Amino acid sequence: MPLHTLNALTIGVPEAKAVRGYYEDFGLTGEDGGWLSTAEGGKQLRLVPAPHRQLLRMEIGVDDPDDIGRIAGRLRRIGVAVSRLSQESVTAVEPVTGVEVTAEVTRRLVQYPSPAAAHNRPGVIERPEARAPAILREGRVRPRKLGHVVIGSVDQATSQRFFVDGFGLKVSDEVRDTAAFLRCSSDHHNVLVQRAPVNFLHHTAWQVEDVDEIGRGAMAMLEDDPERHAWGLGRHFIGSNFFWYLRDPAGMFSEYYSDLDCIVDDALWSPQVWDDAKANYSWGPPLPPSFVSPEDLAAHMTGAHGKP
Repeated sequence: MPLHTLNALTIGVPEAKAVRGYYEDFGLTGEDGGWLSTAEGGKQLRLVPAPHRQLLRMEIGVDDPDDIGRIAGRLRRIGVAVSRLSQESVTAVEPVTGVEVTAEVTRRLVQYPSPAAAHNRPGVIERPEARAPAILREGRVRPRKLGHVVIGSVDQATSQRFFVDGFGLKVSDEVRDTAAFLRCSSDHHNVLVQRAPVNFLHHTAWQVEDVDEIGRGAMAMLEDDPERHAWGLGRHFIGSNFFWYLRDPAGMFSEYYSDLDCIVDDALWSPQVWDDAKANYSWGPPLPPSFVSPEDLAAHMTGAHGKP
């Protein structure tokens, strides 16, 4: 596919200093200009002051200038104005949520595999007379890349059309009348657009090595502040990934994840439409009501937010 990477997000938050500190604890590395970096994806999150949490900008990587021209044409055909266009990039604003989306010619993200871990299983001993390497790991967990972002839209169908018919993201799976899992890479999803009573930013997700890194990262975050816990440990059904969600000072969820489904050959994947009960998780703790409807949604709806 010509789209290849969810490159970066710019998010507006109140109390940006406290939120930045949270994401540095989470494992991102602070950079100049409000940027935070992952281990392999580079500068992937920028925090700027805003009255309430909101996704302001999304950057997607494409292969070459021809892809830029094709996206500009697709946007115009669905009646979306192109706000900026050059040989190297095209920008348009999603008409419902107001998120500015840019597709830009960038290099593909290259990830280097770690040595395969040996696992003892019933009838198969791959690690005799040795402790599991994961229990010997030390230091803070560091996410390897930005995986996906989830936004709520008051007009989910229109938002989905912008990303799919405009920018060319592909539908991996859908929740009936509720949400669409969209991809701009081989990951099962990079953007999830869900129906909501108000436009808002629900969560960002960050890839780590494996389920042990999810557990280590979450436990370190909770040791610093137990109130950060939101939901986990569990395994999603759609996407198949392990997860643990935490809550930042702006009320946004951040997810450590590993073992996400990947779609390398589009012809071999069949998108399906699932019911709500099946979509949320395969196993894990009960889904907290505050995860489905974050506690500050009423404030988003009335505009009763604090100053940045």
